[in-house]
Amino acid sequence: MCRALEHLPITCLERAKELKARFGNFLLKQELNIMGHSQKTDKLTLENRQKWSQSFHELLLHKEGLCAFTAFLSSEYSEENIAFYLACEDYRNTKNSSKLCCKAKKIYEEFICSDAPREVNLDHETRTITLKNMERPNQSCFALAQSKIYTLMEKDCYPRFLKSTVYQELITQHLG
Repeated sequence: MCRALEHLPITCLERAKELKARFGNFLLKQELNIMGHSQKTDKLTLENRQKWSQSFHELLLHKEGLCAFTAFLSSEYSEENIAFYLACEDYRNTKNSSKLCCKAKKIYEEFICSDAPREVNLDHETRTITLKNMERPNQSCFALAQSKIYTLMEKDCYPRFLKSTVYQELITQHLG
């Protein structure tokens, strides 16, 4: 967190987090468009929604599933995990090698370095390896860090998402 913010009253910080969570979904929609997810809405059936409970990978394949999961993470103030994962996917799919260095630096500064504004939970060894990989940026320099965050979301956040009101309402919405 920004050092200047620690002097603000707790109520201001809580309100700021609430607003960040609410507006984060608007930003995600723009990120999804940049990453190639079309604005066209897939026909979201009950079957599709139930597939999300079969695997985390299946959830992330559907635009609506990704949006629902992101909304859930926002409500838990941990949307930086999915934002990092998506940034790594975008980075990995970058065709123009001249853009890799700039994108790598941006991802590192936003998510990995200590005191990053959206710092993700990575162990020291993974941070060190990732920093070393950035000396010669290529499409796989964030692979280890992305894998760790994916596993964290799959083992920790995903089971809670399936039990959440966000997911349960999506299932019952189709039934009602």
